[in-house]
Amino acid sequence: LLPIHHSYTMTAVFLEAVSVGAEIVFGKKMVSKQILADLKRGRVTMFLGVPMLFNRLLAGLNNGLREKGNLVYTLIHLLMALSGIVKRLLRVNPGKRMFGFLLEKLSLEHIRICISGGGPLPASTFRQYNQLGIDFVQGYGLTETSPIVTLNPTERYKVTSVGRLVPRVEARIVDPDEQGRGEIALKGPMVMQGYYNNPSATGEVFDPDGFFLTGDVGYLDRDDYLYLTGRKKSMIVTAGGKNVYPEEIEDRFQLYNEIEQILVRGYIADERQKAEAIEALIFPRAEHYSPHEPEAWQGFDSEEVRASLQRIIDEVNGGLLPYQRINRFHVLGTPMEVSSTKKIKRFTVD
Repeated sequence: LLPIHHSYTMTAVFLEAVSVGAEIVFGKKMVSKQILADLKRGRVTMFLGVPMLFNRLLAGLNNGLREKGNLVYTLIHLLMALSGIVKRLLRVNPGKRMFGFLLEKLSLEHIRICISGGGPLPASTFRQYNQLGIDFVQGYGLTETSPIVTLNPTERYKVTSVGRLVPRVEARIVDPDEQGRGEIALKGPMVMQGYYNNPSATGEVFDPDGFFLTGDVGYLDRDDYLYLTGRKKSMIVTAGGKNVYPEEIEDRFQLYNEIEQILVRGYIADERQKAEAIEALIFPRAEHYSPHEPEAWQGFDSEEVRASLQRIIDEVNGGLLPYQRINRFHVLGTPMEVSSTKKIKRFTVD
């Protein structure tokens, strides 16, 4: 579903598949029915995509279970949790047998492995696919790193991590805070030599030791697993001097079917102290509020929508630290501009 010029698609999908003689099915568009049809018709065994794609399929499954009633929904999720524990502890995968009827509804019955890249993936999405019996791999990297520098191994994955450093990658955390979080810097043969014909831009992203400064903030554990926090330039500094990374908050909304897009950012709540509070810009999903005529729906800022979104924000805020909570939100009538990987172009939003 990504353009072939994107480094993730070109490397991990196109070149890799051609190198082993595999058939490739390219999805036509980000519409669930179309994706399900492509998966089934192609009898796809390796499914590579961006987080939005995996979130939408999972949200559709969970909504279908909720329609069956709270008892069915709770029972299935309890069994999924049990399946996940067995898979982690015993290295046995009972999920495919237990949930084959659900996987068939998602056209995932032939899938051997799913690979997500191109953006942050919620830990809950990663966990639930594994619980359903599908090996799910999350990676991290940038175009400048060719692109992959970490992968979460299927046999020893960590749910909240973007994976372990792949061989020959050196990583360091620059100027870590008291929690060990700082800018991620990388070095190795997969890192670019520089931006073409642009020595000044190249000089800005390499430190004196030759490490590439990614602009991403995160931390490493003792096993060389990497954890992402957010982007350095999007960080919010609250009135209490706390650092808040919008991406951490946005991740918690990805499985709510009511929301098509959400952008969390700071706003000046106190002009005198220049202190920031937190707000959210939300573009609702028309298909949720008007499933029969989504194209004609215009009730973006209705009382029904605002009440629905407020309930979701209250729910998410309940799981956040006080200084991370969203103070206000705005409902948008048009979608925000996105990149080819479906990430919102944060700094183009007014």
